Amino acid sequence: MSSLNLIGTPFIELLTVESTNNYAMGLVRAGMTQSGMVVFTHDQTRGKGQRSKDWVSQKDMNIAMSAIVEPNFLSSSEAFLLSMMSAVAVRKFLNNYADDDIKIKWPNDIYWRDRKAAGILIENLWQGKEWRSSVIGIGININQTSFPGLNTKAVSLKQITGKHFEPVVLAKELSSILNEKYQTLFKDAFSIVDEYKSSLYKRGELVKLKKNNRVFEAVIKDVNSAGQLVVQHAAEEIFDVGQIEWIINAG
Repeated sequence: MSSLNLIGTPFIELLTVESTNNYAMGLVRAGMTQSGMVVFTHDQTRGKGQRSKDWVSQKDMNIAMSAIVEPNFLSSSEAFLLSMMSAVAVRKFLNNYADDDIKIKWPNDIYWRDRKAAGILIENLWQGKEWRSSVIGIGININQTSFPGLNTKAVSLKQITGKHFEPVVLAKELSSILNEKYQTLFKDAFSIVDEYKSSLYKRGELVKLKKNNRVFEAVIKDVNSAGQLVVQHAAEEIFDVGQIEWIINAG
C-alpha cells in the first residue's frame, strides 16, 4: 500500500443513488476505481444495513458514503481488522463533536449512550484467494431528528449537540480520519485493536442477548482476533457476527 492512496481521493458526490455500496461495488467490478475512492450521496434511497436490514436516511440530512480500499496487506484471517479500523475511525470522527459516550457496539455499530448514531457495512471482493477490494459503507445520522419506529433507538449528531451540520463537509472530514486510521492499520494493527477494545460498548457489563429463540444475560468480555464476541455467564461463549442480537432498552 502506498501512502499516496489517500482515502477521499477522488471524492465522488452524487445527488441520489439507491445504495452507495452497490454503486461502489459496481465500479470495482467494472475496473473503474482506485484505492481510496469515496462515493457520497445526498439521497440514498435503498441503503443497506447489517443482517439484510435497510438503512433509512432522509434526503440531504446525513452521511451516506462508501470508501473503496485494497487491503492486500491483510490476510483473509485478518479481515475483521478492517472492520475494527472503520469503527475506530467513525468513533473518532463523532468524538470530535460529541463526548466520550461514543462507543463501538460489536461488531461495528457506533452508539451514543444506548442509541445508534452510525452503522458500517463492509463488502469484500475476492478473486480466488486474493483479497481484491473492500467497500466500506458508512451511514451516520447527522441532522435527522425523527426516526419513525426507531426514535428511542437512533440518535443524530444534531440531537447530541444541538447544532446543524453540512453532511458533505463532514463526509470529507471523515474520509481524512479513515485515511489516518487505515495508514495506522498498515503500520501498527495492534494499536487499532487496542483502540477498538477500549471503546467497546458495554464491556465488563451485564447485557441481554438473543440467539434464535434463546434470550440470556451475559457479561461482555472481549472481541477475539477472529472478530468473535466473547461473553461470560455460567460458562464462556463465543459468537460469530450475525449469530446474536442485542436486546437494548433505550429511554
